Amino acid sequence: MPLVRMKLSILAAALLGSALLAAEEKQEEKTSVSTSNEVAVIKTSEGEMVAKFWPDVAPKTVENFKKLARQGFYDGTAFHRVIKGFMIQGGDPLTKDESKQASWGTGDPGYKIPAEFNEKSHTRGVLSMARSNDPNSAGSQFFICHGDPTFLDRQYTAFGKLIKGDEVLEKIATTRTGPSDRPLKRINLESIKIVPADSIK
Repeated sequence: MPLVRMKLSILAAALLGSALLAAEEKQEEKTSVSTSNEVAVIKTSEGEMVAKFWPDVAPKTVENFKKLARQGFYDGTAFHRVIKGFMIQGGDPLTKDESKQASWGTGDPGYKIPAEFNEKSHTRGVLSMARSNDPNSAGSQFFICHGDPTFLDRQYTAFGKLIKGDEVLEKIATTRTGPSDRPLKRINLESIKIVPADSIK
């Protein structure tokens, strides 16, 4: 192959490679923007709540929550622990089975995720991960603050906040409870859907 033609071929290949790389970066940027602009629609037996995410301070937690939601992991679970003025807790897969009530609050997805404690304060409507004494023991269980339990700040991973449905939070948080702060009537968590923020009216 003549030298000039070879140089032109190399130049063309380089230009093509640059164009493909730019296209990939643009697509990645577009995907990143779209996924960071997603919200969770939390459908319960008491109504719907919508939450925005804080991937800037808890990226792994947000990613895990979205993944479980997309898998339908939360569908059919229940809010098993409700304390008025404090929080409502759900996300335990064991709550799908009424015969396992004695074990409610101990279920997880089969793995743990690392803590991502941050400066976001635990105020009304904030979503945060439930855990045991081990800071790195969160899995799927989460709670939504009712009131302002700021004493939890930097000890639990806050990862989002309600932008719609405060009246639903109020309804659930003020329901009558029995032993172990369990609602006397089942509060179903019917589904959690991850959708584009601009699809919410």
